[in-house]
Amino acid sequence: MSSESPPSRNPAGHSGLLDNALALVSAVAEFFESRFALIAQESKAAALQMLILVACVIAALALCVMGYVFLIVSAVVGLAHLLGTSWPVVALVVALVHFIIAGVLLLVARSRITKPMFRDTVDELKKDREWLKTLDQSTS
Repeated sequence: MSSESPPSRNPAGHSGLLDNALALVSAVAEFFESRFALIAQESKAAALQMLILVACVIAALALCVMGYVFLIVSAVVGLAHLLGTSWPVVALVVALVHFIIAGVLLLVARSRITKPMFRDTVDELKKDREWLKTLDQSTS
């Protein structure tokens, strides 16, 4: 019984500062390694979900475009039948209407582009530049 050593009062055991620092660095590295592995695994799942989402949106847009084309073709044939005229004449009128609408939309877009965006931000940056110039002149 007397040959047993008394329990150490050092809660870290008999390790020195260097051993404790190495253990801490190792534990931190192990912690981050496990988190990075989890992030890598979840990012693969998220990438697959995003790929499926993009594919579904592209397919939906393609189907909408095809549906629009079939709707226009049906309207052209229906109007030609109702008016008792040939379908190429009605198709030409429908095409002209589409081109007119597209032209109006392009004019609206052009008018929006000419207006400067972020006007307040640009004004504030100009004020900041002027302030910096006056600051440089006053320190010279």
